[in-house]
Amino acid sequence: MVHDMKSKSMEEHRRKSPIKVKVGVITLSDSRYLEDEEKDISGRLIIDSLQDHEVVSYSIIPDDADLLLEEVENLTGEVEDLNGKKADVIITTGGTGIGERDITIETLKKIFDKELDGFGEIFRYETYQELGTGALLTRATAGVYKKTLIVSMPGSPNAVKLGLKIILPELGHLVKHLRD
Repeated sequence: MVHDMKSKSMEEHRRKSPIKVKVGVITLSDSRYLEDEEKDISGRLIIDSLQDHEVVSYSIIPDDADLLLEEVENLTGEVEDLNGKKADVIITTGGTGIGERDITIETLKKIFDKELDGFGEIFRYETYQELGTGALLTRATAGVYKKTLIVSMPGSPNAVKLGLKIILPELGHLVKHLRD
């Protein structure tokens, strides 16, 4: 009985959620930074998956904490970004590994007002189901900064597909809660 009540409540929230949200996409990659955007397969996958939403910004930056923070501030700040839009959601890909240059997770966790632990937990669980113990290397995360949802996924196209499968059905619902 309690489960049915929660489901009805969640479905009601989803019905009242925005259908279209504004999204900023950031690819972090030292190698992709100097290349053509078309070679950014993971970034393109994210953009292509957002057909029902509005992509207000897309950038490829090197693995640099200051540049990442600058991009996030541009998309969350009081001043609207270059496209005249503030993002409701920022999706990053890349820079989540355990190498010295992988700075995405440490940089973003420092600024999160709240962390959405469930995203990373589900991501790792699904990765474990598919790849086994290699899931230990997966450091996907999500959190909230200045009422903006930030989702960080690894740079591989398969990881991006998995992350999108998890987050896309809830995108409007999450934004609704951030606006309330």
